[in-house]
Amino acid sequence: MIAGRHRIRTYHANSTSSACSEQAQRDRSYLKSESPKRFVKIVEVGPRDGLQNERQIVPTDNKIRFIQMLAEAGCPTVEAAAFVSPKWVPAMADGADVMEGLATWRRQLRQQTSDDDKCSSTEFSVLVPNIKGFDAAMKSGAADEVAIFASASETFSRKNINCTIDESIARFRDVVVAAKDRGFPVRGYVSCVLGCPYQGEVTTESVARLSEKLIEMGCREISLGDTIGVGTPDKTIQMIHDVERVVDKNMLAVHFHDTYGQALANIYAAVKEGISVVDSSVAGLGGCPYAAGASGNVATEDVVYMLNGMNVETRIDMDKLVDAGTYICNVLNQPRRSKAGIALVAAGIKRCHEDNKRID
Repeated sequence: MIAGRHRIRTYHANSTSSACSEQAQRDRSYLKSESPKRFVKIVEVGPRDGLQNERQIVPTDNKIRFIQMLAEAGCPTVEAAAFVSPKWVPAMADGADVMEGLATWRRQLRQQTSDDDKCSSTEFSVLVPNIKGFDAAMKSGAADEVAIFASASETFSRKNINCTIDESIARFRDVVVAAKDRGFPVRGYVSCVLGCPYQGEVTTESVARLSEKLIEMGCREISLGDTIGVGTPDKTIQMIHDVERVVDKNMLAVHFHDTYGQALANIYAAVKEGISVVDSSVAGLGGCPYAAGASGNVATEDVVYMLNGMNVETRIDMDKLVDAGTYICNVLNQPRRSKAGIALVAAGIKRCHEDNKRID
């Protein structure tokens, strides 16, 4: 494993008191609400990574409305569909129809609103496994970004996509070249960065090496995914330190599953380390197919609530975000898995009852 970097602050003996005092002042200044807000971009993955792991297949019209609501909430990027084999991922079989519907909606929206409107500025990302999927995504008309995926675990790669890590890189090269020719940005997902359901531990060298290859190939951003949710904050920090040796931190994102209840803590640690892009899924949509009965994606409402409390800007309207979660949970006929979402809905219901009493 690559040795971690320890950030130790040292002071000269004759200036310890003044240095500590200055540091305390800086710490207090950082905590003041009037200090400049840092921005963290949320990549909403519910419509793709979330819905593809739900038992019930959502009708196309409901998917389109769900994505529209997320855009209306101000989500800067929404992963809207996957152009994969319907045999293996039936929940994503309508990817072309979803994207065509969004293209029509976007055209209508831009005719009615200003260019800086939140809805029209939302970027739609689509997952593509090969050049066939890429071509289908391009025909749909609404994609702003394409995403490819590879695993840091050799065993997972063989079992999940039936090829080695190096073979998967070769497959994606054609996609990246085609995307660059069209001026489309490419996002790279790296799965199993903190553990594999088959081989167990995954070395940070493997994660760093694969991330570097994807960047060299032409990806603009690498999303580091804890696929089975086994990571902890210290391991998250170590992994980020090792990857940022070969990939600029500004090109890194994190994607945590909440299998062991560590996702928010891991995101907190990552943000404190300077990561500024976080993947999440509204209402906690999605399961973890490799851990029976376990929860899946971290809930967007919980992430936004935490970041708000850290004085970090997301530019997402929490009320509208909760409404989007309510909508899709009603479609799926299942309870939301977001603790913040549950609390905010309950608080809203309570306020409505109190308002009605005052009116009476």
